[in-house]
Amino acid sequence: MSIKIGILGYGNLGRGVEQAVLHNSDMELVAVYSRRDPASVKTVTGVKVVSTEVLDEGKEDIDVLIICGGSATDLPQMTPKYAAMYNVIDSFDTHANIPVHFANVDSAAKASGKVGLISCGWDPGMFSLNRLYAESVLPGGKAYTFWGKGVSQGHSDAIRRIDGVKDARQYTVPVDAALEAVRSGKNPELTTREKHTRLCYVVAEDGADKARIEEEIKTMPNYFADYDTTVNFISEEEMKQNHSGLPHGGSVIYSGSTGDGSMKHVIEYKLTLDSNPEFTGSVLTAYARAVYRMNKDGQSGARTVFDVAPAQLSPLSGDDIRAHML
Repeated sequence: MSIKIGILGYGNLGRGVEQAVLHNSDMELVAVYSRRDPASVKTVTGVKVVSTEVLDEGKEDIDVLIICGGSATDLPQMTPKYAAMYNVIDSFDTHANIPVHFANVDSAAKASGKVGLISCGWDPGMFSLNRLYAESVLPGGKAYTFWGKGVSQGHSDAIRRIDGVKDARQYTVPVDAALEAVRSGKNPELTTREKHTRLCYVVAEDGADKARIEEEIKTMPNYFADYDTTVNFISEEEMKQNHSGLPHGGSVIYSGSTGDGSMKHVIEYKLTLDSNPEFTGSVLTAYARAVYRMNKDGQSGARTVFDVAPAQLSPLSGDDIRAHML
């Protein structure tokens, strides 16, 4: 029996999930749900597009709803709302607000008997797991996370929501000196500002106040306020020509020691991604399988990647996993 998947939202991430479902033979994509006029949305695979008004009735025949909205305003509302009706999964990435988001989804999902897995992707998500694994193996060490250089979908979306912004791309750029100091095992004390810079390319609406837009970007809490941020205003043509791709990546680097402290160890997990949304969509799709299985086992409430056993992600049997991957 195929796991029936629904996608809520059809931007870059929604299209990434759509492509990922094609690579999973135990899944089928039932529908894309959109706040836009369904007739105006054309999917890559030809799957039907349905209004969110239908989804709101809570009667859609889907096993897991993958919610592909932005973390700034969409997911804090959408994920608890739909966890009251369906098994859900999202990629909420505002790290500072994860505890509150988890509590809201947990309350809704427990009341409905569903599972809501939040903050799934590569960070938070796969990077989170590697931070936990390293800390557990080498207690008392120090973890560093570097992102980029690459396009942050969440940060780009946050800029686009500013009044007067027509389009935007935000690149997260690691500071080379900080990266090399960590890889060498020096365990430097680094502030947020010393680890990354943020580089923004913005297409403003005609007549928009660019000075105000730049100030709103640079002072935005949780996104830009703690970083050295450069804002470049460019034309639509420049955006299409030079910034149409969505690459990303990064590293989790952990330094620790064993014995009397003289034996030093550095663990590094690195991702280099041609397409941030397609990779994130693939992670969400694998974890949707786990959400389905956990709910079938009688679980309910909110979960994160920390609560999912690796075998739950795979379509393979336990025997196959042990024979070929252990």
